[in-house]
Amino acid sequence: MIRSFRTLICVSAMWAFALVASAKISAPRQRPLSPPPERDDVAVISLGRAKVPLYGPWKFQVGDSPLDPVTGKPLWAEAGFDDSHWETVDLRHKPGTPPSVFGSPNSVPGWTGRGHPGYAGYAWYRIHVGLIEPPETRVALAGPTAVDDGYQLFANGALIGSFGDFSGKTPTAGVTKPMFFFIPQDSLPQVGISGTSATSLVLAFRMWMDPTTLVGSTDAGGFHTAPVLGSQDAIWDVYKLDWLAQVLSTGSNAAFAVGFVALALLLFSLRSVDRSDSVYLWIGSVFLLRAVVEALHSAVSWINLNGITWTWMTDVLNSFIYAGWLMVWWVWFGRPRPAWLRFAVFGLAALNLISTLFAGSTSVISAPTSVTAAFYVADVVSRLLLFATLIWIVVQGIRRQGVEGWLVLPAVILFGVGLWAPELASLSVPFFWYPFGVGFTMWQVIDVALVVTLTLLLLRRLLRSLERQRLMAFDVKQAQEVQQVILPEARLTLPGLLIESEYRPAREVGGDFFQIIPNGVDGSLLIVAGDVTGKGLKAGMLVALLVGAIRTAADVCTDPDLILRALNKRLLGRNDAQATCLALTIARDGEVVLANAGHVPPYRNREAIEMEGALPLGMVDGAEPSVMRFQMVEGDTLVLMSDGVVEATDAHRRLFGFERVAKLLRTATTAAEIASAAQEFGQEDDVSVIYLTRTAAL
Repeated sequence: MIRSFRTLICVSAMWAFALVASAKISAPRQRPLSPPPERDDVAVISLGRAKVPLYGPWKFQVGDSPLDPVTGKPLWAEAGFDDSHWETVDLRHKPGTPPSVFGSPNSVPGWTGRGHPGYAGYAWYRIHVGLIEPPETRVALAGPTAVDDGYQLFANGALIGSFGDFSGKTPTAGVTKPMFFFIPQDSLPQVGISGTSATSLVLAFRMWMDPTTLVGSTDAGGFHTAPVLGSQDAIWDVYKLDWLAQVLSTGSNAAFAVGFVALALLLFSLRSVDRSDSVYLWIGSVFLLRAVVEALHSAVSWINLNGITWTWMTDVLNSFIYAGWLMVWWVWFGRPRPAWLRFAVFGLAALNLISTLFAGSTSVISAPTSVTAAFYVADVVSRLLLFATLIWIVVQGIRRQGVEGWLVLPAVILFGVGLWAPELASLSVPFFWYPFGVGFTMWQVIDVALVVTLTLLLLRRLLRSLERQRLMAFDVKQAQEVQQVILPEARLTLPGLLIESEYRPAREVGGDFFQIIPNGVDGSLLIVAGDVTGKGLKAGMLVALLVGAIRTAADVCTDPDLILRALNKRLLGRNDAQATCLALTIARDGEVVLANAGHVPPYRNREAIEMEGALPLGMVDGAEPSVMRFQMVEGDTLVLMSDGVVEATDAHRRLFGFERVAKLLRTATTAAEIASAAQEFGQEDDVSVIYLTRTAAL
């Protein structure tokens, strides 16, 4: 058995020797290392450009530091100050936790969310750093990108710089901006850390948070992101990237501002399509106010606008925006009664503004606690009343217009959500979003939804307006055709008379009228001329009514006095239907009977006829016109004209006036000359002229 065991050992040794020999034979021969050849195009890379976020451990203490009685500097900024009994704070964002309300996506809660709720004022952060760097490395620091509100930075007791203005009694600071701080080399003493030579650096941040920042936030105060320490070149790169992120985060505000201006201009241009609809002006005005708010949001990211000024400006604008939206829907639904509702809307907006300035969503005026509480209640009540008023307007719109009111309801609900945005933010409802680094607010999301809804509603309203205008244009065209039919010929020759007439309306349909009716029985001539109140289609319809009444009355009698009395009765009881009117008859022998009811007196032989005054038609029942008689002989002229000639106005707002009329009649020999002179001077009203000349009787 021993022999067998020896044989096994020998065989195993032979196999092992064979395996080792084969491994040596198969292994490649290692060449000795040699340095690379020298070249001129070799890139030289320095690995010393390092940066480190200072997540902690930070030491934190609320309150402000006492001053050194000798140097007058804060004791809490000194490198040798013992801060071991202070709180320890870590600025590292924990995965899965929501970001800070006012910070970036990776932000952390401030001191109010770390055991100091409701505290505002001064607080200090300190951190001890040991730097193991080559002697030639220049150290710098990038300030935190999200902080409430301002700070001063001390390095080993020396003030390095600050964000915000700390020169006054109360510091002021705007929206956080990227900051670059250089740490002087002579302020870094050498120390030994774990047997390694290093420099010691104690960074101290003296923080300030304004009390207004507390409103609407449950985690404000101090750091929300960590500052970054490193070499000067690396920190400069961080500083530039921080500004790029700042531009991206506020780029939506600038884009929204431009978009709202463009929408406002578009809406103002739509007013030219339908001048009777003022809803385009109201929506355009609200969009302009929103553009200003968004522009201010973008501007505060670039300029140091203090919180109180910024808050005051946005409070004023937002209160006007609230009132503006209510006026939009009030006008949209045809101004439902009561008429004083618009005054109530602006009264509620004023109450909201005053209460907000004292104790609303962003209080900016210091007041005792009891006063602040009262104004906070007033702020909530004003917003409730504004929203209740808006709902009432929409309900009235649903009753009056049905589907139109229901279509508006989503936009109104979105507006209501915006009214309570500060309260929603305080309940940890997300108010900021940062997709791809671009910042968006709840108000902007609401605005986008409102714009989409309004686009559909306005398109529907515009199409209906265009259809209404098409039908109105058709009605106007028909009225023009009717008016042309009822007007007499421009030139008419009768036995003993030559008559010229000229009619130039200020609009498509005029309010002047005249009728020239010869009497075939006795050879006399009846002329009735007048001017109804108002312009446009309504005036044209009233003219048609009066012309029909004149024709009817002329079949019964031709007495000018009786004709005017009949027309007066026809206009009574028709709301504001009134007219100045003049009627006259010219017999075959030239005798003229003239009756006037408030119309411009005619001119006989270029001289104005003096007549007693009389009320226009349609004002008083039983009104008596002024009546007179005179004789026209061969060569006499008689000129009848409307007040559109006398009231023509030039570019300097000067009237044509009676003096120019008298001067014009000395040279003008036709009705067309008189009408053209008034029109060229500056036509404001309808112009109608009748020029009569007494000729030899046939």
